[in-house]
Amino acid sequence: MRQTSSRGAVPLSLLALAIAAALTACGGGGGNGFSFPPVTGNPPAEGTYKAEIRRTAMGVPHIKADNWPGAGYGYGYAQAEDNLCTMADSFLTYRGERSQYLGGDAQLVAGSTIGRPKNIDSDFFHRHVISADVLEKMIAAQPDNLRQLVEGFAAGYNRYVRDLKASAAAHEACRNEAWVKPITAEDIYRRMYAANLAGGYSNFLPNIANAIAPAPAASTKTAARGRLDKARLQLAAAGMRVPELQVGGHEGVGSNMIGFGTAATGDASPLLFGNPHWYWRGPDRFYQAQLTIPGQLNISGTSFLGIPVILIGFNDNIAWSHTVSTARRFGFFELKLAAGDPTSYMRDGSAVKMQALNITVNVKQADGSVAPVTRTLHKSEYGPMVNLAPLNAALAWSQTTAFAMRDINGENYRTFRNWLRWNQAKSLDEFIAIQREESAIPWVNTVAVGRGAPKAWYADIGAIPNVSPTQVASCTTPLGAAIGASLPRVPVFDGSRSACDWQTDADSAQKGALGASRMPSLMRDDYVENSNDSYWLANPKAPMTGYPDILGPAGTEAVSFRTRLGNLLAQGRIDGADAYGAKGATADAVKRMVINSRVLTAELFKDQALAMVCATPTINVATDPQGGAAIGRDVDTGPACAVLQAWDNTGASAARGAHIWDEFWNRASLQSSATLYNVPFSAGDPIHTPRDLKPGAQAALQQAFGAAIARVEASGFALDAKRGDYLFATRGGQKIPLYGGCHGPGYFTIACSENRLDKGGYTMDGNPNGNSYMQVVRFPEGGVEAHTFLTFSLSDDPASAHNADYTRVYSAGQWLKVPFSEAEIKADAAYRSAVVSE
Repeated sequence: MRQTSSRGAVPLSLLALAIAAALTACGGGGGNGFSFPPVTGNPPAEGTYKAEIRRTAMGVPHIKADNWPGAGYGYGYAQAEDNLCTMADSFLTYRGERSQYLGGDAQLVAGSTIGRPKNIDSDFFHRHVISADVLEKMIAAQPDNLRQLVEGFAAGYNRYVRDLKASAAAHEACRNEAWVKPITAEDIYRRMYAANLAGGYSNFLPNIANAIAPAPAASTKTAARGRLDKARLQLAAAGMRVPELQVGGHEGVGSNMIGFGTAATGDASPLLFGNPHWYWRGPDRFYQAQLTIPGQLNISGTSFLGIPVILIGFNDNIAWSHTVSTARRFGFFELKLAAGDPTSYMRDGSAVKMQALNITVNVKQADGSVAPVTRTLHKSEYGPMVNLAPLNAALAWSQTTAFAMRDINGENYRTFRNWLRWNQAKSLDEFIAIQREESAIPWVNTVAVGRGAPKAWYADIGAIPNVSPTQVASCTTPLGAAIGASLPRVPVFDGSRSACDWQTDADSAQKGALGASRMPSLMRDDYVENSNDSYWLANPKAPMTGYPDILGPAGTEAVSFRTRLGNLLAQGRIDGADAYGAKGATADAVKRMVINSRVLTAELFKDQALAMVCATPTINVATDPQGGAAIGRDVDTGPACAVLQAWDNTGASAARGAHIWDEFWNRASLQSSATLYNVPFSAGDPIHTPRDLKPGAQAALQQAFGAAIARVEASGFALDAKRGDYLFATRGGQKIPLYGGCHGPGYFTIACSENRLDKGGYTMDGNPNGNSYMQVVRFPEGGVEAHTFLTFSLSDDPASAHNADYTRVYSAGQWLKVPFSEAEIKADAAYRSAVVSE
């Protein structure tokens, strides 16, 4: 076994060879009671793997192999080389082993699509939801080439772990930890399956992990049950502690994307802009790479850590991106329990016993010992039981009533097969046919363009529950109706009647899912756009309506300032009405346009707001409208007004005054639209309404302005501080200035810190969300032109040369023209190559 590089050959030790042979013999590490199905097709001879990892500027790996296992091997090795600590930590999560090594009460290290729950809740959730039978179905549904990628990926990751343990070269934060250990292919499947659940089960992780059945009690008499039902309804109507239902539960987690057709680009090639606003840390952060198997695969783009398939990217002929969809991907079923048995429920008059799973999690104690903790969790035919009592006490699991949750993606095993087929697609028509056939995309919209195709494609076609208006009327329970305002468009159905099961269309890809023909899509030769609002305004010139309510609102005021700005940017570029030269969506113009950090609320309302709030030299502010903290003093408006009058209405890194506006608008927008705006929302003009501030809002706006000034003064940052002085990422102890802002004030360029301004500024060093993997792609004759950013850089290891380089060029607005062809890769000034094999 040898590792060769452009600098020569370096033999591995005989000990490493022996370990590798042992790991190969046992499948890469310990299992969990399920045998991985043998790979069929064309596995590497004698169990060998081989890949060439070529790295170019910013460390981007271009992995080339002769077969699928080799490509997976190189990708697993490269991801681990750059992000081992985060990956090893995440495999603990998906195996349900966090408590064993890190303690039960500790929270997850970084935010992700499951938030940051306690380790013990995370462990029980993942062992319960990704049970052995689910894992078996997941693996069985995958095609041979994907299985081979997965097996190779696990082997490549393990190879890097062995190399690191032998060389002590990197990843000081974790390299000696006991939990940094070999993985199996099953670990990769768990990770892949968990990614499916971001739009459903993951939002209710603690509720599922703590759904404990009550002890049986004497049967409830009818009269008593009637009084109990009435009391539960009254309690439910009193209000809900509503969970964040969007993916990740964080402002900033979302995305922008625009597909320009040839009527907009002015030449033979369409153009795609993709920009997920995503996690900068943790297991769901993106990793950029290119995977090449000559004659079979040539795909560049990004995937989550631990996933061997490109999820957003481009090949020789197509490019695509995603944004989080408004469609609900889950629902609840209210179960009527059998008398005297709270773990059996009635269905069409017969009692059905729930499936009980006795799950034991090992938990590290304060003295370093490990003690087992066991919970008995249950599943129904709909899905896992869920404890909704933390949302409203009326929803507790009682002797008579309980709730089960169904996530359509819990039964969707086609997701990565869909993406891998896209990785190989040869035309936009093929791409669209795959999307319709699989209907598998789990919780995102899609925009795509293709070589030679004059139109851009938008679709929210994926796995979505199929519930009819008749069912909503007849199957929604009284408790479901009582909480409906708090959980809009989430079906809460009567689980005692099979008539309330989700329906199946003739073209449904799975039981209980909408058929592709009833999901929205649009082809346009000018543009299609999405910024996390519904399908309705993919292009305002052709608004889409008439789709099932579960897909999201249409014709309502639920249109964000970011969606409005995205459409204005696209239209302005097509018309040449912006500052980027002659009309037309050229790559150069789009690259500048999408990072210009415009703030739409400032453009619309700043002059009007300043006229109202600056008319008074001092404002007496009793409490902060945002949070209610006491202020109790006069605030001088003069200096802040002067700064904002001079501000250019952007969040550019050199802009002065943006933080005052952010703090002001976050408070001003707490008022209702009817109170705040003079011209109300109009479905006939959704991009330009609502607009104009109401004179009657002056008093509330003054309070918001005074509180905003007080917040900035308390922060220690000057009123005229540069954006980059307080919005930044830290690498190697140095602050890298950034630009953009959060979704609420109408930034299109997103850099959204969870930090308050007066706690060190809007730092992107904790668990922020924002611009992540960005791409502008077009298809000139004979090649691919792609410009990218990976804003947080490729590696999370502080010692890596690629921990900050991409972040610095992003700070400077210097897009990377990423090489794609063999000639471009080898001509890159930073080119280096290494062959890894075993």
